Amino acid sequence: MISVVVPVFNEEELIRSFHEAIAGAIEKVGEAWEVVYVNDGSRDSSLQLLRELQAEDPHVVVVDLSRNWGHMGAISAGLQTASGHAVVLMDGDFQDPPEVVPKLVASWRAGAQVVTAVRRSRQERRKVLAKLFPLFYRILGALSDFPIPLNAGIFGLLDRQAVNSINSLREANRYLPGLRAWVGYKTSVVFYDRQDRAGGEGKLTFLSRIKYAMDAITSFSYKPLRLSFVLAALAMAMAVLMGIFSLVSDSPINPLGYGVAAAVFLTGGLLLLCLGVLGEYLGRVYDEVRGRPLSLINGVYYAQPLNTSQVGLRRGEGESRAFRIA
Repeated sequence: MISVVVPVFNEEELIRSFHEAIAGAIEKVGEAWEVVYVNDGSRDSSLQLLRELQAEDPHVVVVDLSRNWGHMGAISAGLQTASGHAVVLMDGDFQDPPEVVPKLVASWRAGAQVVTAVRRSRQERRKVLAKLFPLFYRILGALSDFPIPLNAGIFGLLDRQAVNSINSLREANRYLPGLRAWVGYKTSVVFYDRQDRAGGEGKLTFLSRIKYAMDAITSFSYKPLRLSFVLAALAMAMAVLMGIFSLVSDSPINPLGYGVAAAVFLTGGLLLLCLGVLGEYLGRVYDEVRGRPLSLINGVYYAQPLNTSQVGLRRGEGESRAFRIA
């Protein structure tokens, strides 16, 4: 079965047309399917329209959240509800084209466990966001501690094994494209042209996008914490330089000024060094609080039949197991 997870927030003008489009696209796949719509506290008639769709089409699953929990909250609820062997994640505003879904499924059938949809181009009538998105991806690419596909949002496909791995993670501040890359597994890329919204206005506020960007950077990079080490090195280098100037200067006044400057830079450098050390420990505490596993097992292969009950693995389940070293 193929599951399609679609978060919905105040999308009454697009729900029916989107469902017609996604149903038409996924019918071409030739698999059993379901569409899991997650109503994220909509204040319009979105929930009513979804229930009407469900009465007309048994492929529709409706998840109604208790309030608006945000984009990542709705996606997480959809991942926990979806029952398919593969799960497609996409937005319901036609920016993620439904006609790309068969290509994602084809890559999955070819052996990929994670299929990332990467934007080849992007249409955006909001000119400020059109400028900020490329800047964000460049910053994220420079700061991230491991490779995250750039120009990629939530649109993509996850194998059941990858879905189970992401569902097992306990962290609340999630950046799904980063988690999708972090869990690993065999990955492929499908390129597409991202369209503008088919109707209405974007539901994410500018502040919500800022928080999303901060979650992305702080969840996958310690470089901001380690910035104190760089600043400490620069301050100490300036302290040494000022000290040398105070020794070689012929003026009776300049040595005093250079000496004071050297003392200030040295003191600031030591303070920044201490902050850098604290940042390193804080980063390790953050790791422990998030509780990400040290590794995920894709599969175990034996040369001959063995009793594997002692390690809690059963061959043929296709389930990833996380092991933590005490």
